[in-house]
Amino acid sequence: MNDIELEYKENIVPYSRKELINKLKSALKQSRFEHVLRVEQMAIKLAKLNNFDEEMASIGGLVHDYAKQRPDEDFIAAIKKYHLNENLLNYGNAIWHGAVGYLFVQNELRISNVEILNAVKYHTTGSKYMSTLSQIVYMADYLEMGREFPGVDEARTITFNNLQDGVAYQTKHTLEYLISNNKSVYPKTIDTYNQWVVNSKIK
Repeated sequence: MNDIELEYKENIVPYSRKELINKLKSALKQSRFEHVLRVEQMAIKLAKLNNFDEEMASIGGLVHDYAKQRPDEDFIAAIKKYHLNENLLNYGNAIWHGAVGYLFVQNELRISNVEILNAVKYHTTGSKYMSTLSQIVYMADYLEMGREFPGVDEARTITFNNLQDGVAYQTKHTLEYLISNNKSVYPKTIDTYNQWVVNSKIK
């Protein structure tokens, strides 16, 4: 799992890759830690396919779930402290660990790179405007090799061929899942759908 040979050289984070991995291991339960390592692997694969910076992809993949296992009280306090949209209080960890969690990445891991922070922020809901890195982390989280759900092989094939088509596929199928299960839809997910799916050719 941890056999990636990548030396951080760009001063994006104040750590080596090994030091960053150790920080994540301390913050996450074992199963979640193994997930972020798989997401990193997939993010690097997608970076290679899209001629994108592998170090950025590695960091984004590793830190995307940094806040996943924080208590709800931490998120509620951050929403109030940083005067985030109060509508966030109507949701839970599934939304918070991205939409609020990027603040913990910024403040605790001392990562100030806006692209990485946005990749964390948008990895669960997507966004109307997503950089290549945000698209990579959004899809790597969905497609990492531990994922098993109907259509995952098709989603991988689509994404490996065209990253933007993958974003459309995930967004459409996630929204279909939420609606069919009578689950609440975070408004930004609708924005993502309107931007990425409406004019796409994916099924």
